[in-house]
Amino acid sequence: MVGRFAPSPTGHLHLGSLLAALGSFLDARHAGGRWLVRLDDLDRPRCREAYAASILAALSAHGLKHDGPLTRQTDDPYRYAAALAVLEARGLLFTCDCSRREIAAAATGLAGATEPCCLRDCRTRRPPATDAALRADLSGLRPVTALDRSLGGIRFDPAQHRDIVVRRRDGIIAYALAVVVDDAEAGVTDVVRGGDLLAGTPWQLALHQALDLEPPRYLHLPVLAEPDGTKLAKSRRAVALDPDAAADNLTQALGMLRQPVPEALRRGEIAAGLAAAAAHWDIAPFSGMAEIRLPG
Repeated sequence: MVGRFAPSPTGHLHLGSLLAALGSFLDARHAGGRWLVRLDDLDRPRCREAYAASILAALSAHGLKHDGPLTRQTDDPYRYAAALAVLEARGLLFTCDCSRREIAAAATGLAGATEPCCLRDCRTRRPPATDAALRADLSGLRPVTALDRSLGGIRFDPAQHRDIVVRRRDGIIAYALAVVVDDAEAGVTDVVRGGDLLAGTPWQLALHQALDLEPPRYLHLPVLAEPDGTKLAKSRRAVALDPDAAADNLTQALGMLRQPVPEALRRGEIAAGLAAAAAHWDIAPFSGMAEIRLPG
């Protein structure tokens, strides 16, 4: 088993992201597997080296030590070009100049549509659009169903999930393609992450199919939210974790995931506490939970 934590360095590690990192770490350690850390830093305009350093320092302070070298998406951008070449060779790529505003308006009310599809005739337009995003046409693929270990079935339906942006208009490789390529490159077998990323998973299943890659197993953890349901990452409480309070932070995160808190952790013994938490890791207590709301 190979798990991973792949934060984007666009902010500090906060309680919500600690929940995802801890769940991923414990899941891998419980199975006797490896746990990797990758910085998803392709979005250069939003990523900051100061945030990367802060995230890594916070992981270390909380005892979440990764196996193998730290990797970054920007270490080897050529692998994305190779994936695009495969999609191009299979006749799946087309340019799309539908505006974000048009697509967002059309997507209003679409259940689970985090990556709305092309609206017009971009697939067949000749000559192709310039100054446009690059999309993969998924409409000819076969339907795929995967089972999330907590939240149930995930289904890619080519009639609904017709296409996906794989390279943005500004030339940056899109998250959906990058994460598929990165996880396959690293041999990741189990993706444990926040449930806010569940809705985009059908398109990732499709890209695995289009690239002849074996998809990982998925476990989407409940998302930490404000009392009104606002995602914590977008709220005033998404503040950097205090490394001097690491034991308390881990205790709080374990409680939110309904895991027993080891006595070693209560004594401030982080390494021993995490080892005990991994030994007793059990997803059943939070299975089916989409979110955890903080008290008001």
